[in-house]
Amino acid sequence: MKKILCIVCMLCALTTAKAIDPVRQWGQLQVKGAQLCDQNGQPVVLRGVSLGWHNLWPRFYNKGAVKWLENEWHANVIRAAMGASSVDDHYLENPSFGIECMTPVIDAAIKNKVYVIIDWHSHEMHTAEAKAFFSKMAQKYGKYPNIIYELYNEPINDSWESLKEYAKEIITEIRKYDPDNVILMGCPHWDQDIDLVAASPIEGVSNVMYTVHFYAATHKDYLRDKMKAAVEGGLPVFVSECAGMEASGDGPLNTEEWWKWVNLMEELKVSYACWSLSDKNETCSMLLPRAKACGDWTPDLVKPWGKLVQETMKKNIK
Repeated sequence: MKKILCIVCMLCALTTAKAIDPVRQWGQLQVKGAQLCDQNGQPVVLRGVSLGWHNLWPRFYNKGAVKWLENEWHANVIRAAMGASSVDDHYLENPSFGIECMTPVIDAAIKNKVYVIIDWHSHEMHTAEAKAFFSKMAQKYGKYPNIIYELYNEPINDSWESLKEYAKEIITEIRKYDPDNVILMGCPHWDQDIDLVAASPIEGVSNVMYTVHFYAATHKDYLRDKMKAAVEGGLPVFVSECAGMEASGDGPLNTEEWWKWVNLMEELKVSYACWSLSDKNETCSMLLPRAKACGDWTPDLVKPWGKLVQETMKKNIK
């Protein structure tokens, strides 16, 4: 009898373990109204971590880091921030290196059944190059439900009308090869003018969401109010980058404002990814330089912001 009970307990444990794998649990994501939903149309909230620029912190672009973030930090989405321009050795200068960094992260996410954001991390518009990149990504990975495409990280000077034209062109290219996976699109002024998007969203597209970015010590009630109004007005929003310090990525953590943001995102069922898994001498880098590349990050290696992210993930894990 004891042996039978042990076997039953083992089977239950295995079932529970499998259930926590995000993609096994939720499958093909879809957007219904303002809400990200699972394959059955039930609301889903993704909570995860963004890697830093691939060309600045390539050492964290590996399968071990992805597995550790999912298993130990409870992240159900990983954002791979491919530096497309702006910073030395970016994708436009060295595309082969960009692909070399992105590939193990995407492959590991698929293997570990976690969602992954393929982020074109740029502050300037490069339509032809982005179109070619996402065409390759969609052809290679479009069959996997793990994939989320982020078309443009933090536009600065582009108007919303020009961004809509850009998005339509890239979306059309992706949909040639991937009819289903969710697509994220940025908005003007560092992903803050979500009110402009709410007033004139892209027409004739499906499974598209719009991104808001915030740094809690800088962006407070005024941006929370804009995001809340957009979501309550029916706009699907995804916070693909956020953190608890100033917009510079430095300065002290403002935990009070951070929890205001987290509580609002949870209330609205808005998904989010925290910035960033890196080891720079700044507040928003989650790890110390002596941290290993592949995980096994003991508490003494995790900086205060990283510990706050861990606390946030653990508190809100479902």
